[in-house]
Amino acid sequence: MSSHPFVRLTPDVVIAAVEQLGLRCDGRILALNSYENRVYQVGVEEDSPVVAKFYRPARWSTPAILEEHEFALELAAAEIPVIAPLAVKGRTLFEHEAFRYAVYPRRGGHWPELGSAQDREWMGRFLARMHAVGARRRFQHRHHLDWRLFGRESAQYLLQEGWLPDHIATAYETLAVDLLRVIEQRFAECQPLRQLRLHGDCHSGNVLWTDDGPHFVDLDDCLTGPAIQDLWMLLSGPPEEMSLQLADILDGYRQFADFDYTELRLIEPLRTLRMMHYAAWLARRWDDPAFPQAFPWFGGVRYWEQHVLDLREQLAAMEQPVLRPDR
Repeated sequence: MSSHPFVRLTPDVVIAAVEQLGLRCDGRILALNSYENRVYQVGVEEDSPVVAKFYRPARWSTPAILEEHEFALELAAAEIPVIAPLAVKGRTLFEHEAFRYAVYPRRGGHWPELGSAQDREWMGRFLARMHAVGARRRFQHRHHLDWRLFGRESAQYLLQEGWLPDHIATAYETLAVDLLRVIEQRFAECQPLRQLRLHGDCHSGNVLWTDDGPHFVDLDDCLTGPAIQDLWMLLSGPPEEMSLQLADILDGYRQFADFDYTELRLIEPLRTLRMMHYAAWLARRWDDPAFPQAFPWFGGVRYWEQHVLDLREQLAAMEQPVLRPDR
């Protein structure tokens, strides 16, 4: 049997944690799609369900979690649609059975397709308003978007812990050196970068869309970095399609905030860093029983061969002309 802490997070523990806050649960629990933390929809008697988020032990410090909550509450106070944690007696972070957790109101919606120019402009306005609040002050306990942390340290971990097969390890190590050299150069070309408090992980899975527009449901990866970090993951497809999408997003964004077009140089470097960090993230979490079950394809020879191939393509992509909005 696994000794991972989350094994102890049984339905009884979840219910007891929520009821500790004065809510009467009706026994209904639905596990939601989350791997880094554990997140459950919990039914409440004669009231709407709530969402309980149990933080992965030892990942974030308590001050870092509280900064996440403070940012969400600050955004909500500015009428920006972000789901903020519920406060009980002035507190938003609680502890039960050695698990730190927060409780949120449940909000519905669907993942955005961003298939129209109108929706992309809407998303741009949303992010610009968020960034305007994010620029007011700085995080003290959250990560900075640092290529050394997300790139160099990820590569070092995979190599030192022996995750790569012997016949691939040397190729990966050489490729990582080349990738990080270009990434470092691109970041140097963009200095000085304007630093903001950001969502940090702005992909469609962290956004829900309703008739009233988009709202964020998770700020777990909020950090300090340049605005482009919250824009580039909304782009997909071949370059000509991404140019059109970028133009629409920036049309909306510039209605509420300025944008430094120098940051466009970072789109492919940031994509590369995300790929490198994602592989290391899976490796670091492999002792969590949920990960081998959810990602059975990870770690095999085919995975690493494809990973190296994908990174080679990223090396070529970073040498291509910078993506520009098609306007």
